[in-house]
This record gives sequence, C-alpha cells and structure tokens, in this order.
Amino acid sequence: MKRCPKCNQVFDEDWLSFCTNDGTSLADTSALPAEPPPTMMSPPMPPSVSPSEQPTINLQTGGVSRQPPAPYSPPAPMQQSWQPTPQPMQGGWQPPPPPPYVKSKKQGFAIASLILGILSFPGTCLCYVGGIPMSLAAIIFGSVSLVQIKNDPENNTGKPLALTGVITGAAYLAFCIVIVLIYGVAIFTANLK
Repeated sequence: MKRCPKCNQVFDEDWLSFCTNDGTSLADTSALPAEPPPTMMSPPMPPSVSPSEQPTINLQTGGVSRQPPAPYSPPAPMQQSWQPTPQPMQGGWQPPPPPPYVKSKKQGFAIASLILGILSFPGTCLCYVGGIPMSLAAIIFGSVSLVQIKNDPENNTGKPLALTGVITGAAYLAFCIVIVLIYGVAIFTANLK
C-alpha cells in the first residue's frame, strides 16, 4: 500500500511510483504502524510559579538558573553627529588598464649586417669594388651584433639576421678571392708564354 504525501490518496498497486493526480513520489506505508506515535507534552507549570520566576537557561554555563531577569531599561539616546553620505559607486563597464610599456629590443646592427651582406653581390655589378666594402661592413656589423646579443640577450635580438649577414658577407669575400686567384693565375700563365 502506497500513499501520496501531498494529496493523501492511497494506492493499492505496488507497481505505481508516482501519484496519478499530482505526480508526487509515493511513500510506502506498509512498513509504518497503523497509528502515529503519541505527541509528548511537557508537564504544566505549577500554579505557584509566576511568569517572572520561570527558570531560564544560562547559555554560558549550560545550567538552569532561577534568578529573575534584569528589569528592562531603555537604551541611552544616541548623539547625533554629522557623517558624510557615501558616494555611490560608479556603475557600468570600465575599460581595462593599458598593457605595460614593452621596451623594444635592439637589432639595428643585425639588420644592417643582413642588408649589407645581401647588397654586396649586386654591388659588384654597380662598380667592381663596391661589393668588397659592403661585405666587410656586413661581417663587422654582424660580429658586433652577435657580441651584443651574447652579452645582453634580454635587450638585443636578431641573431639569425646577424648570422645571415656575416655568412653572406664572408661568402662574397670568398667569391672575390676565388675570382682574383683565377684571374691572377690566368694572367701569370699568359705572361710566361
């Protein structure tokens, strides 16, 4: 036997789990006693005790004291003092603070080395001697940049740029040396005949 706790309708079907009227879960009443347990009441106060002499519970010690409560005294009047009214908080959306200033890292020598190293090859076409000073400057600027990066990597960057400038400058110098050697050998052998 099951009973709906909301509408108190009783159902005899064991397969039902919910009330057909309101959908509340049914409570199984077969295990409950037929009558509810009796309500327990505390004994009444003896007629000789007046309401002011009723026992009170002392919360600090947990015991029961039989002292009468202190008589009521009205609170002392409050002194009026001027206090400024609080300003209302600003409502609405506030933009986030700007990001901290990031100091840009130096890579000027590395860029100069890369540009001079690359321009040393076409510099030969403009004038034959223009590529040699450019390649030497590329090697010098690249070396200076690599030393700066090694000593202070937090403030200096551009290692790939500096390496590329040094490599292209050195490659052009090697190319010039090979050309000079081939030309010199050709002239020397022509003069021997």
